[in-house]
Amino acid sequence: MAISSDSTPLFAPGASSTLRLIGYLALAIVLMVADHRGGYLERVRWTLSIAIEPLYRLAALPAQLAQAGRLALADREELTRQNEDLGRRLMMAEAKLNQLSTVHEQNQRLKELLDVQRSLGIGVQLAKIIDVDTDPFRHRVVLNVGANQGVGIGQAVVDARGIMGQVVGLLPNTCTVMLITDPTHALPVTVERTGQRTIARGAGALDTLELPQIPVSADVKVGDRLVSSGLGGHFPAGFPVGTIRAISNDVTGMFAAATATPSAALDRSGDVLVVHELVDPIGPPEAATPSGPPAPAASSPVVPAKGGKS
Repeated sequence: MAISSDSTPLFAPGASSTLRLIGYLALAIVLMVADHRGGYLERVRWTLSIAIEPLYRLAALPAQLAQAGRLALADREELTRQNEDLGRRLMMAEAKLNQLSTVHEQNQRLKELLDVQRSLGIGVQLAKIIDVDTDPFRHRVVLNVGANQGVGIGQAVVDARGIMGQVVGLLPNTCTVMLITDPTHALPVTVERTGQRTIARGAGALDTLELPQIPVSADVKVGDRLVSSGLGGHFPAGFPVGTIRAISNDVTGMFAAATATPSAALDRSGDVLVVHELVDPIGPPEAATPSGPPAPAASSPVVPAKGGKS
């Protein structure tokens, strides 16, 4: 079938075309006036709008989809950024909370040390542990005070719970402390319940003290508290040392051997006290200065002269 290729324009030049144009214009004017006055074409426009509206929506759909995609991508990026920001804030809040908890614990330990200082009634100096000897056979720590701060060899070191050790090395601004659990350390102690005196030696473990020579006749029980006896003049008397946790007889059967748990927090303490004044003066007290009114001076009697002339 042949396809018509008539391409004659609607308004071609000529008189007929002009008349046709005038007719169309007149018809358009009549329709506009009629619609304006009577609204005859409102229904037609409504029907055509309903028919054409899907085409408008279909034409706008690509742009709407593109905009929705951009918004979704932007929302996703914003949510990701907000999540990262909230994660950082949460980490910072947790770090601050942990720091506050640590500061609270430090304040609590310092308060305990202050209470110990007041209860001892002796001269003490606050110090901080700044280093720990890593040798498993040498239980020693380093403090941030030394000779320039008035520390001396042999001075006792305590924490809020008990005796920790004594100063064995000294530098201008630091000192070395041997802990009571060091294998080479020995400490005179007393069983608080009975008054039995013995020696507590370091066992090479931070949670163990050894009491190797207790008479079998001594009344010593598991759970008895050990306190320093004050003998030797290095440690204050009556200060907690440990608690007996096990008792057994030695190989000879003549003595009992016990193990004790130290009272001091040897593996946790960070702040300690260096004791400066430990024992009272040894020997009898000095003679008291006599008091009262002074004794009257002795006067020589007057002897009358005999046989003399006046």
